[in-house]
Amino acid sequence: MGNNVEKNECTCCRKKIRDEAEHRDLINRLSRIEGQIRGIRKMVEDDCYCTDIITQVSAASSALNSFNKELLSRHIKTCVSDDVRAGKEETVDELCAVIAKLMK
Repeated sequence: MGNNVEKNECTCCRKKIRDEAEHRDLINRLSRIEGQIRGIRKMVEDDCYCTDIITQVSAASSALNSFNKELLSRHIKTCVSDDVRAGKEETVDELCAVIAKLMK
């Protein structure tokens, strides 16, 4: 699961323990996005036509946006809800700041 210490240990101070299904889903999404990015790089290396590359970049951006929406939704339903119930209202301010960054 995501809470194992690895060579590239998370440098943030807070952790989120995810169940196996959530962890697997997020990793699978990111793996697909990585594949898309590698494909885009290959297209550039192979001198593919600009609009073909742009189309693939758009698809990768859409996949990242979808990943972000899913992660944000899960964050609100778990972390934020739990913190609000525990009286940690500053979590709402943090959420508002994150949403503002996403909407730039």
